[in-house]
Order: sequence, then structure tokens, then C-alpha cells
Amino acid sequence: AGFLRPLRHRAVAGGGELAGWAGRIAGLWVLAMLALSFGARQTFTLSLGDLGEDALGDLGDLFGIEPKVGFTTDVAPSVVFGTLWLLGVLALALLVARGAPLPARLLRFQESVRPAAYAMVVLLLAYVVLGVVIGLVVAATRGHVAETFAVLLLGLPNLVWLALTIGLGATWNGRVEGPFGLPMPHVLDEVLRGRDVSEVNLRTLAEQDGRVWWLLVVDAVLLLAAAVVMARRSPARVRPWQHALHMAVALALTVLMICLVGRISARYGLSILGIGDLGGGLAGDLFLRPEIWGALGLALLWGLVTGFLGGLLARRLRHRGEVPSATAPGARRAEDG
Repeated sequence: AGFLRPLRHRAVAGGGELAGWAGRIAGLWVLAMLALSFGARQTFTLSLGDLGEDALGDLGDLFGIEPKVGFTTDVAPSVVFGTLWLLGVLALALLVARGAPLPARLLRFQESVRPAAYAMVVLLLAYVVLGVVIGLVVAATRGHVAETFAVLLLGLPNLVWLALTIGLGATWNGRVEGPFGLPMPHVLDEVLRGRDVSEVNLRTLAEQDGRVWWLLVVDAVLLLAAAVVMARRSPARVRPWQHALHMAVALALTVLMICLVGRISARYGLSILGIGDLGGGLAGDLFLRPEIWGALGLALLWGLVTGFLGGLLARRLRHRGEVPSATAPGARRAEDG
């Protein structure tokens, strides 16, 4: 809003003007990131009994040990990556907002790019909202409120967008080891906790819980809805096969973004009086990475199919701003009158 609102009455804006407004927003954002980064540090007391090791508990009681764990923020990378995220959001806002001005040389791309970008943003946000609703229902009906909210607060976008790619048929490879619980659904934790690298896809998840196949249905419904939204926001002269191409490219780029930013790699451990270290029984290792080329191929295929069907369905709906042609029945009646 702070970036686009001052430009809302403009049809065309130069690159320098857009960069100037982006710089103003970025300056305020950097100050906010600095405040959060310096303030985001905390220390907690850890109970040795919670680790499930009797020997450690006895040692703690004997020596009066209360180990502390905590976190702090690496300020410089946080500010740098936070600023990159902001610039990405501003660029996405220019792509999505129908009334946002563009440099003159980019105007010819707005009819093909903006509807597709808008549809992808709607798709991603729909998955986040769906994840929140499911999480709240689980917390209200099955208990484990603290664990459920830990999943929502720490991993919601990663998990729901991971579910989007898995529903397309994509495969991720990963592994979880170590004694500590992680903020992820139980079915995903079960698949990843193996001796070797595990495949995470519809088949392996369905072996643990058959309801996972609903991801395929949800993907089909939401992708078709996104394709209709894209076609509705496109000019009426765009053909269904063109909608298919636009949807395929947009979905492939979206899946590529998910694959690049959704991968995880972490190693953690605990050492108390020299008992346990990063290589011992109190260590943990987590990684999750996608098979990118397979995911992109599936995204292109889904995009072509849903884009074509969405274009056909949108033909039955009136496009905003569409004017009846002179040969339309309504136009003839108007002329007769």
C-alpha cells in the first residue's frame, strides 16, 4: 500500500520514480528489521529430565545444573535477506496490481503477465488460508494445541506450499534424525525418520495416511479456480490455448520459487558436561530438498490442462469491461430500438 498508493493515479511511471518510492519503503523496512533483529534473542532454562536420559537427570540433580538454551539473530544476513524479500514483494505488487503504473517499455507485457501473476498470488494465499483453517480445526478437535500452533507459526508457508507441489505429483527427498521433535505434521515426520534418505510424495505419505490423496483433489480444484481467475482478468480476445501457455509458465515459475525457498537444511545438538555432542545421541540432522526438474515438468503439464479448461469456463462468464460487438444480439436490439 505504501508503495502503490502514491502512484495510483498514474498510467505510466519511469524506472527512476519507481526506484525512488521503493527506496523510501526500503529505508523504513531496514530500520524495522534492525529493531527486530536486535530484539529477537531469548534464553530458556532446559530441564534435563525432559531429555529422557536418566543419567543426565541424575547429574543435574547432583551438581545443581540447569542448562540454558537460547537463540539470537545474525543481524547482517537478516537485514540483507529481509531487504531482498521486500524488493521481491514490491516487484510482485507491480506485477499483480491492475492499476499500478509501469515503465512505458513494459506496458506491452501487462496483458499476459498481470493476470497470471495475480492468479498465482491468489493460489499461494489460498493455500495459506486453508492451512490456517485446518490447523485451527485440529487444535480445537484433537488437542495438542501448543504443538499445533508451533507448526502454524514456524512452518506454515513451507508446509502448505510443500503440499501444493506434492499434490502436483512432485517428489522431495529428505531425512530427519535425532531425539528432538520438530514442528511438522506427524505423517511427514514418520516418512522422514528413516535410516536412509526418504522420498516424500503422494505414495509414501499415503502409506502412512490415506487422506493424503485429498491433496490431489485440492490441487485440481484450486488450480482450476486460479485458471478461471486468470482468464477472467485477461482480455476477452485471449484464446484458451494462450491461457494454457500463460498458466503453464506462471505455475512453473511459482513451483520453482517454492523449490528454491522451501528447501531446508539444519543440524543441531546438545552437549552437557561433555556428554552428548553434535556427533552423539543428542544430535539431530534435518534436510529436505526437491527434485526440481520433475516438479517443473509436472507444473507445466498441470498448467497447460487447467489453463485451457479455465479459459473455456471463463468464456461463459462476462469479462470485466467487455463491450458487446456490433453483431451481438444485444447490439442489434439496441440499434432497432
